[in-house]
Amino acid sequence: MGDRIVAVYGSSRALPGDGVYEEGVELGRRLVEAGFGVTNGGYSGLMEAVSKGAAIAGGRVVGVTAPVLFPHRPGGNGFLTEEIQAAGLLDRIRTMSELASAFIVMPGSIGTLTELMIAWNDAYLAAGRGAAPMPILAFGDAWSEIVDRLTGELRTTAGLVTMVDSPAEAVEVLRRRLGDGAR
Repeated sequence: MGDRIVAVYGSSRALPGDGVYEEGVELGRRLVEAGFGVTNGGYSGLMEAVSKGAAIAGGRVVGVTAPVLFPHRPGGNGFLTEEIQAAGLLDRIRTMSELASAFIVMPGSIGTLTELMIAWNDAYLAAGRGAAPMPILAFGDAWSEIVDRLTGELRTTAGLVTMVDSPAEAVEVLRRRLGDGAR
């Protein structure tokens, strides 16, 4: 189960009991139930929440940590089935991108924005060369505003980032676009 991996990006600051944290747990669980594994940055917040939901459902959870960037963090969260240590930020994002068949962007800050922009740029370049871009789904008003504004101002291909409102909707969109998670 979980041969195909979905990269999930989001805040390291979400706490258990927060609505967004609980959405992360639900998302991880639903992804595994649909046959997908997950990858994320491997630390706390939404990374932990998605990892927890995926682990509870018995799925593959790959955390791509970056000890050089975060020396104060003791290691990956306790729900990872695998940990890959990256040499730095770009290596971390590259590793998650190489593992992924799709991307889901939950609420976050500048790191999450960076991850969204790299996935979006890769999708734009794929479309420009006639390849099918990987699905990118994003939750939240902030991402909606950014995507809408940049799509127009930068004249990027519309529709490369799909806005979703819930974990259930995100998984349904992925199922429609990718089938179930098994290859």
